[in-house]
Amino acid sequence: MRLRALTALAGALALSLVSGCSAGSSSGSASHTVTYWLWDSNQLPAYEACAKDFEKENPGLDVRITQMGWNDYWTKLTASFVAGTQPDVFTDHIQKFAQFADLEVLAPLDRLPHTRSIKDADYQPGLAAAWVGQDGHRYGAPKDWDTVALFYNKKMTREAGLTAGQLNNLTWNPEDGGTFEKAIAHLTVDRNGVRGDEKGFDKNHVKVYGLATNDAGDGDGQTQWSAFAASMGWRYTDQPAWGTHYNYDDKRFKAAIDWYFGLAKKGYLPPQKDFSQTNGPDVQFGSGTAATSLNGSWMIKTYYGFKGIETGTAVTPVGPSGRRATMMNGLADSVTKNARNKPGAEKWVAYLASHACQRTVGEHGIVFPATKDGTAAAVAAYKKDGIDVTAFTKPVADKTTFSFPITNYAADVYALMRPTMQDIYANDAPVGDLDRTNSQINLLLSQ
Repeated sequence: MRLRALTALAGALALSLVSGCSAGSSSGSASHTVTYWLWDSNQLPAYEACAKDFEKENPGLDVRITQMGWNDYWTKLTASFVAGTQPDVFTDHIQKFAQFADLEVLAPLDRLPHTRSIKDADYQPGLAAAWVGQDGHRYGAPKDWDTVALFYNKKMTREAGLTAGQLNNLTWNPEDGGTFEKAIAHLTVDRNGVRGDEKGFDKNHVKVYGLATNDAGDGDGQTQWSAFAASMGWRYTDQPAWGTHYNYDDKRFKAAIDWYFGLAKKGYLPPQKDFSQTNGPDVQFGSGTAATSLNGSWMIKTYYGFKGIETGTAVTPVGPSGRRATMMNGLADSVTKNARNKPGAEKWVAYLASHACQRTVGEHGIVFPATKDGTAAAVAAYKKDGIDVTAFTKPVADKTTFSFPITNYAADVYALMRPTMQDIYANDAPVGDLDRTNSQINLLLSQ
């Protein structure tokens, strides 16, 4: 295990150098300082407030927060582990967790005095359990959770004759797309004002797409195709956590993918060439070039903040299984194995996972904190701003959520699935190509 970890870290260092990012200056902390990294700028004020309260309760400890963008975050974090300049604590993602646990760079929280008392029952169902490794140790303290729903432009849906009730009761199937595809087609408008389901529609010159896009979705498709595939009864792996076999070759998955990217061929979904990092689904929606957008609850304030657009949200459509589905992702805070201030780090993580901090985060109305009290505070904060978040909380109450796949070799799975999915989307490659990719992935997992 140790040799494998060192080899993987060496590879990660090479990757970080190729990408042009370095570890930067040391983030090592003195005995009175706890260094903490996170990637979401929208959440920074909430955690600054938590840090202020924490410092009052722990005289002599100072929390130094570093915030950076999503893409830079993971490259610099990996490089920091290689260079020995890692933070004491960082916001961890379930998709990255398996690799970090395998590389042995995380401290087991159940062995630290201040974090060993974390209990599953203190948080929304499933959030705490997801951060237990194959060795039975806990490596993340539940932070927050998110689900996916359909944002829609109320003016456009009214003009199309679609009510909120209809949008919350859509169905879909891979044969004809069901009422979901009919709605998306009718919301699509070409440059001549012809709708997607009307005679004379010009799919090559679309003014407003019925559904926004966010690239091909790689191997998880969180805000793209995951809700459709899962509502067919499909699952990523053979078991919810630490799966040993991926199912990208499943006929249900391939049918869902074929249908989803087929929307682009029909003109209802932007083609791959129109997507870029600066023209994501939120930008498409905010600019009025897309009538709806599947996206996560972390984007609520963004979508409801667009000037001149009245936004609504609806639950994901019911699929062939007779149920709707949405990915539920839970973030956590992890302590690094070689933290320079481990005593301060574990105290900070314990506070981050506490009811006090999670209520503070919830009151900022940016994300749904992991504790039930924190979630309730967030719902109240959104309501105060006139935002109904039922489309995001209902799946949790109804237990129609599913998790990110948690397996070893997550980075390799990404590296294999990304080009395959992009080729299907951009170049009309056959979904049968997924069979070969799935075999390559499962060969890795069998080692």
